Amino acid sequence: MNISQTQFRQSDFVNQVLALIERYHIDASQLELELTESMLVDDVQDITDKMSALRERGVKFSLDDFGTGFSSLSYLKRLPLNKLKIDQSFVHDVLIDSHDAAIVRTVVALGQSLGLVLLAEGVESEGECQFLLEQGCNLYQGYLYSPALPIAGFNSFVLQHDPI
Repeated sequence: MNISQTQFRQSDFVNQVLALIERYHIDASQLELELTESMLVDDVQDITDKMSALRERGVKFSLDDFGTGFSSLSYLKRLPLNKLKIDQSFVHDVLIDSHDAAIVRTVVALGQSLGLVLLAEGVESEGECQFLLEQGCNLYQGYLYSPALPIAGFNSFVLQHDPI
């Protein structure tokens, strides 16, 4: 679930999330809140405290658009993250631009060494998928399998592609 900077900065954000978890009987371990790098510019301690309070209840966190904003490796060290999302701007040209390939390899190695799950955004070709798999990234988002779908289209897609 994407969280906006405005939402996350609310003083009662943690209490709001916990109240919703309880009200709707959500398994907190199945909830992943997605933050963007740009949110981390101000008051990292407050962000860390909120994330830690929710993580203690089982909520997971992913960092979206990694490498496109004000990247700081200290964020990766301080924040209780579970997942790192490799921005599509690096994935798009990974097969034709040696710099993008090097960045992706480095982000994957860094994420793995920190014990983070890695997800590549914007995967559109089998070649990109294969490159990412060879680097150790095996979660993908993108049009390789399907564009974004409304719920009815998604249900139909799943039924047509269900391996069971």
